[in-house]
Amino acid sequence: MEMPRPLDALPKAHLHLHFTGSMRHSTLLELAAEHGVHLPDALVQDWPPKLRATDERGWFRFQRLYDIARSVLRREQDVYRLLREAAADEAAEGSRWLEIQVDPSGYAQRFGGLTATLELVLDAAGRAARESGTGIGVIVAANRTRHPLDAKTLARLATQYVDRGVVGFGLSNDERRGRARDFDGAFRIAKRAGLLAVPHGGELSGAASVAECVDDLAADRVGHGIRAAESGRLLDRLADRQITCEVCPTSNVGLGVATGAAELPVRRLFDAGVPIALGADDPLLFGARLLPQYELAREVYGFTDAEVAELARQSVRASAAPEAYRKELLAAIDGWLVTGDAARLPA
Repeated sequence: MEMPRPLDALPKAHLHLHFTGSMRHSTLLELAAEHGVHLPDALVQDWPPKLRATDERGWFRFQRLYDIARSVLRREQDVYRLLREAAADEAAEGSRWLEIQVDPSGYAQRFGGLTATLELVLDAAGRAARESGTGIGVIVAANRTRHPLDAKTLARLATQYVDRGVVGFGLSNDERRGRARDFDGAFRIAKRAGLLAVPHGGELSGAASVAECVDDLAADRVGHGIRAAESGRLLDRLADRQITCEVCPTSNVGLGVATGAAELPVRRLFDAGVPIALGADDPLLFGARLLPQYELAREVYGFTDAEVAELARQSVRASAAPEAYRKELLAAIDGWLVTGDAARLPA
């Protein structure tokens, strides 16, 4: 019987990771101690926290824990550390391209405004990429619980940094509290500048939320998108247009979208021809980074090594990585299937 190939040697792209949520748990504890931030038990001895965000109270608790975690990032050096460690963790798991999502509004007061915050993140991302060997693009994300005019401000800001590492424009937070169509103006601004449109949809709301992202925001990818499986017609549309769903199994279970990973229709999306980019979402709150998502694909969803390799290819194809680098990564994935290691991985 052939031994399964090592998944950490499989070159892949990680397209769904939030900025604060990428922090190592150990770093959260250290920074909280340095800055005198009291952490609740759910972020200390009871970590990872037991979450269920399918009701309003549960989402409020999730958001509260996230905001507390964000509050430990108080100095520029904390931002550099977060991105340096995140890039190192990505490289260790075989992730050779990362797109990390940040809403500068959440840090602007601390770091001198929206522009200064974004420039800090971009500089830290560039430095982390050089040190780790994993390429990094930044996605500027608007908060759908805020006014659409705020989103337009962020979209205009993002367009000014297309040549400095911003690769996409997103829309995050509870989709039940803000319709995608209300943010179409911001996404038109971003799309005109050549940025990828990557809104969240189909996580806590159903297939209609995904369809709205596609129809009203011209989404290139949909963050999560797992509930597109509730509509066969929508699956056909996503497959025909090759719109990638950034599927985050551990996150979906953690937030109560499913009671267990086996319930998630990952195989149904894949078999329908919908491109999938596996993601970790917020490892700080869900306790698992990217590699465990690929382990679930193999162990729970029954993906063969050839199919796992195709998942990795789909993540690379859907990314904003430079075309030449994408070709190198795709060749390296083929090499993994032949040799079981990353011998052909670009330096």
